[in-house]
Amino acid sequence: MNFFDTLQSATTQERQALFSVPVIRDALGGIVSLEGYIAFLTQAYHHVRHTVPLMMACGARLPSRLEWLRGAVCEYIEEEYGHEQWILNDIAACGGDAEQVRNSRPSLSIELMVAFLYDLIARDNPVGLFGMVNVLEGTSIALATQAAGSIQQGLGLPPTAFSYLSSHGALDQDHMATYRELMNRLDRPEDQEAVIHSAKVVYQLYTEMFRGLPRAHQPEVQHALA
Repeated sequence: MNFFDTLQSATTQERQALFSVPVIRDALGGIVSLEGYIAFLTQAYHHVRHTVPLMMACGARLPSRLEWLRGAVCEYIEEEYGHEQWILNDIAACGGDAEQVRNSRPSLSIELMVAFLYDLIARDNPVGLFGMVNVLEGTSIALATQAAGSIQQGLGLPPTAFSYLSSHGALDQDHMATYRELMNRLDRPEDQEAVIHSAKVVYQLYTEMFRGLPRAHQPEVQHALA
């Protein structure tokens, strides 16, 4: 079995836990409240704005034996730069307060996820950052391809409110094809273990974030944006 498939197998339980969260099941069925969508975008902003800094930190700490991976990181940085602004634009198109979101704090799970990734790069194995890529891009593909259109129709929002989610459907599918190839080139057990460990941690924290989002049929559930 190649390493990409090993990674998927090793994280099956965590992935199933994420996609069993009620708000995720609702979203895949196209059922999302405006409050819930803005809450999702808010948390997305708080981790997406760290994507480029994390990739830069990762690239700087990769050993020379992984120069081929550093090159891929450079390409990824170029493609991801500025995507946090797309999210703020989407929030504004939904009628939300983009500046309030920019100046707010993330949920605890997202704050811990970002802190874990910085620490992983600085103190452990920078290759582990690719565990995050597996989780976040795989999830965004599912939401974009199966949910974005029906959510937009259900909420009556303009296409300008879905620039982040819709673009990441096609973009992340391309990324995942490249990602599979990159992961299959990792041949050291310590690098593979770092990716698996990171993916498991990120899955659990990302799942906690989704559990905190309000559901469309439960308006009494509140999600703090502060």
